[in-house]
Amino acid sequence: MALKTSIKQMVEEAESSIKTIPVAEAISLLDSDDHVFVDLRDVRELDHEGMVPDAFHAPRGMIEFWVDPESPYHKDIFASGKTFVFYCRSGWRSALSTKTVQDMGLDNVCHIGGGFGAWMEAEGPVVERPKKKKD
Repeated sequence: MALKTSIKQMVEEAESSIKTIPVAEAISLLDSDDHVFVDLRDVRELDHEGMVPDAFHAPRGMIEFWVDPESPYHKDIFASGKTFVFYCRSGWRSALSTKTVQDMGLDNVCHIGGGFGAWMEAEGPVVERPKKKKD
């Protein structure tokens, strides 16, 4: 069965209307107080590969709910006025997520071309995922 739209087409369409930054630029933003890196990968990916230092983990399946201030799941970080730098492993999920939140009205967002894979190839800094403290 052929689909009406392939994932490749969806990513290409998203990338045509969002800001994609190269990994070198992303690395240069690491110490910026005006930017928040948002890791959209599954927690198992974070455990296996690590993450960008100080990145906020927002699973792909929750991003729309966490961004929307009217959602009971809203996260205050998304109302901070900062610029969000989304990333995933290859840049596909982050492209789709960037497009979605832009469509929702969050304009201060971009994503890293090539994702965390490109980040690792460029030898960007990587840290282990912080473990949640048990009560």
